[in-house]
Amino acid sequence: MSEFQEQLQQYVDAAERFLNQQFVWEPAPQKTLLDSMRYSLLAGGKRLRPVLTMEFCRAAGGDWQKAVPFGCALEMIHTYSLIHDDLPCMDNDDFRRGRPTNHKVYGEAMAVLAGDALLTAAFETAAAADAAPAVLAKNVAILAGCAGARGMVGGQVLDLEGENRPLEADYIHQLQQMKTGALLRAACLMGVTTAGGSPEMVQAAAEYADGVGLAFQIRDDILDVIGDAEKLGKATGMDEHKNTFVRLYGVDRCQKMVEEETDRAVAALSVFPTPEFLRDLAHWLVRRDH
Repeated sequence: MSEFQEQLQQYVDAAERFLNQQFVWEPAPQKTLLDSMRYSLLAGGKRLRPVLTMEFCRAAGGDWQKAVPFGCALEMIHTYSLIHDDLPCMDNDDFRRGRPTNHKVYGEAMAVLAGDALLTAAFETAAAADAAPAVLAKNVAILAGCAGARGMVGGQVLDLEGENRPLEADYIHQLQQMKTGALLRAACLMGVTTAGGSPEMVQAAAEYADGVGLAFQIRDDILDVIGDAEKLGKATGMDEHKNTFVRLYGVDRCQKMVEEETDRAVAALSVFPTPEFLRDLAHWLVRRDH
């Protein structure tokens, strides 16, 4: 195992340990709700958002373990968004990460409530982190901004409304920056904030997030066309009616865009003394097959 893979696994394991300790209250009259929340929250995945939060904290000179609650708060928001995204009124997906989606197991009403509860739990988790009051306030503000109408939820609206629009590059770019990029940007910014990083580091983290976020989403769109459904853990071809760069430019051009955005992200890291992990992470993300 390479040094990069060892560090990545250390971060993923830290996130998994933290998340596994959540929502296990006893006795719990709302047990079905907690089971529904944990069903999706503990379904695996890359844990990219906590990984970014931890590593940007370390890269900015902080103790990466202090960033774990903030990164896991983002993972709760990400999970709630997936639960709601899979609902029949949205994307109507039956499988997520190789198993039935939340509403297929617990019903639509419980899935809505599980998503709602994860969203509010994210703010409770971030606010209870072991950090200075100024850091808590800043990170909670970042969390709120990324999750709402100016961030992920706003991006989901653009995604829904975009189904009835002609393909436009600017529209797709804005959609992806909000729907996918907002949470990734929050992860990077909260990591630097937790460490007390400089304004230059904050700016570099934002630039890295923008490049990696766009490359990540374009790679997702490519995999929806050419990927293996078994490896992806969900059906492919689900984005045929949506506004995506692949529909606009085709796979070959999008592969080039992925490389360009990755290079842009890596170039932003020069302000950090030890950027190797973040550089390797950017390249690893765009080579993935799931």
